[in-house]
Amino acid sequence: MSAFCPDTWPFPIALLPAEAHLVGGSVRDQLLHRQSSYLDLDFVLPQRAIETAADIAKACNAGFVVLDAQRQIARVVFEQITVDFAQQQGESLEADLRRRDFTINAIAYHPITQSIVDPLGGQQDISRKAIRMVSADNLAADPLRLMRAYRQAAQLNFTVEPDTQQAIHQLSPQIKQIAVERIRSELDALLSVANSDEQFQQILCHELLSDWLPHFDAQSIERMRSIDTAVKQLGTTLPDHGKSLLYKWPKAVPPGSYRSWVKAAKLSCLVSPERAIAQKQLATLSYSRFETQIVLVLLKAQPAINRMCTEELSRSEQFFLFKLAGEAFLAVSLLALAQGVPLSRLEPMIARFWDREDAIAHAQPLITGHEVMQQLNMSPGPKLGQLLSAIEQAQANGLLTTKEDTISWLIQSGE
Repeated sequence: MSAFCPDTWPFPIALLPAEAHLVGGSVRDQLLHRQSSYLDLDFVLPQRAIETAADIAKACNAGFVVLDAQRQIARVVFEQITVDFAQQQGESLEADLRRRDFTINAIAYHPITQSIVDPLGGQQDISRKAIRMVSADNLAADPLRLMRAYRQAAQLNFTVEPDTQQAIHQLSPQIKQIAVERIRSELDALLSVANSDEQFQQILCHELLSDWLPHFDAQSIERMRSIDTAVKQLGTTLPDHGKSLLYKWPKAVPPGSYRSWVKAAKLSCLVSPERAIAQKQLATLSYSRFETQIVLVLLKAQPAINRMCTEELSRSEQFFLFKLAGEAFLAVSLLALAQGVPLSRLEPMIARFWDREDAIAHAQPLITGHEVMQQLNMSPGPKLGQLLSAIEQAQANGLLTTKEDTISWLIQSGE
């Protein structure tokens, strides 16, 4: 689908009012020839924005939701496209465009006449790959735009121009006003872009994340740079494993989500190495319990990664690392390679991970606590926990491999 080709849209152009203009990121991306499997269209209308959205949704049997009744913004949802309709801000289309964040996002396209409205030179900034603010006042009106400048620079491989950087630096204290959920969304998008270390360097310089991530420093950026290098290495030498690092988890996530093992690995570089402190920092940014647990697992796996840098892990050490990591071993393997573990040392463990029958990487409990109590005619208590731990340690060392072996061992130990 194309933003500039109404024939590919899931609704007929005849349903659009003559005054409707396409604006924002879809116009910018079309001018950049960027393609996406999921298209977002944003229209601005001088009047009847919500009514127009409702009419199109009804005519096409599509989803419809009012996003902001006061500002007159509504959304129509199709299978592979989301279409937003917003009431024009100001007395004219040009006035609306002059309220926007950056010149590259302040370009409008009229789908009926196929004409472009560009009062601020956004096309020229696209040509020179520059992120340039419309005005400092516009940045101050929504301080999240301070982060968005660097996120878009990373995604588009653009550079934030000097005057805009200076304004961001001056306005940086105002970012504290922004809801943490919005901060997290921009951060996640940036973490999901490869080779974004220059943008993170500027964010660090302007202290845009210092209130939420006080442990984020120059070393964090270096570690993230190493992760990008490791992703490329795995993509070349172990392509199937490398592709899996980019998969979203869980599988059922909405379009625009930024969950991946690469992002989780990078996020672990920004928080405190102390798990209790890291947990509080992630909670402050409103990360989900699931994502928080993944990062905490990566921090807990760090001693094993450090050990792998100098020698192979024993069978028992591998057993407990796999038990700790579970599916997050994908991120563990990435962190290990990024921190200097030789790929030759990692490859056997990666092979174990992908072998779902492997008794070390995917070990199943040999016996349940209930079965132990039955065999020894005992009650719950500390002794039961000690026995289960002993059984697991013996399993990790390869001394016990079946339930029958375990029962015999229990009987002998109980004599």
